[in-house]
Amino acid sequence: MEFSHKPVLLGECLENLAIDPAGIYLDGTAGGAGHSQEIAKRLTTGRLIALDKDPDAVKTASARLAPYPCAQVVQEDFKNAAPALDELGIKAIDGALLDLGVSSHQLDTPERGFSYRADAPLDMRMSQSGLSAYDVVNGYSPEELTRILFAYGEEKYARQIARKIERLREQHPIETTAQLVEAVKSALPPAVRRKEKNPARQTFQAIRIEVNGEFESLAAGMEAIFDRLAPGGRFCVITFHSLEDRMVKRQFASWTVGCTCPPDFPVCVCGKKPRGRLIYKKPITATPEELAENPRSHSAKLRVIEKLPEAGGPIPTERG
Repeated sequence: MEFSHKPVLLGECLENLAIDPAGIYLDGTAGGAGHSQEIAKRLTTGRLIALDKDPDAVKTASARLAPYPCAQVVQEDFKNAAPALDELGIKAIDGALLDLGVSSHQLDTPERGFSYRADAPLDMRMSQSGLSAYDVVNGYSPEELTRILFAYGEEKYARQIARKIERLREQHPIETTAQLVEAVKSALPPAVRRKEKNPARQTFQAIRIEVNGEFESLAAGMEAIFDRLAPGGRFCVITFHSLEDRMVKRQFASWTVGCTCPPDFPVCVCGKKPRGRLIYKKPITATPEELAENPRSHSAKLRVIEKLPEAGGPIPTERG
């Protein structure tokens, strides 16, 4: 199974990265190299670093970027962008892109265990190592399962699903995606089971996020990448569900805040200045044409921030 070759919001990303042919760019989620290839095509003396923690993605991206001497693929989680760039001797970048969530390839490869539509061993590991979905489903306490289902899946019936999983695994381990789907369905009221969308969707999302530490990676990765942006550099982030988008929106907003002194202070004493400016107040979404061609773009949202010159930490100012 090959990686999907339909990058989401491609034109919008390229436009907002404002690519300098001599610049240095980071694609923190290389995947099938759809975005990376188009960035590389626009570089002359510049450089592209493509990161991905999935070994399958690294193999595919390396092959597809082989014709571009400016591009280099590194197997790494984007939360570790800083040490990865240090290893390559890169101190600053002119733009960065994150295309978050699970890839089409991961969903469409049944043996990876990401999809609730196919029966496969419970896995869901993007890196193909470490904690698996099997470990979470069979090893977490009902209280821990309830927490992640509610927090990461916004699942209203989190407690009922967790209790059902506990009862079933007392008889035998829950080993496959189909067994997990049936566990979820059997825990829900009949009216919920009859809904058009698969009722296990939110549970699978929550477990996948937990297995891969997606929110921790996103928080750490955004900070690391933004810190490496040169003044005027653009940072584009594509999200696919409300929890991710909320995190990106809040983080971007925090970088645009200046002075935080109480309003009754006669002068600023915190010295804080905005580190970035939003290119758009609202996220960019797919056009009707892209929605018709690429179903994955349906829930995609792109947010863009530009790093301001002389961005930095607080500079104390004398009272006057």
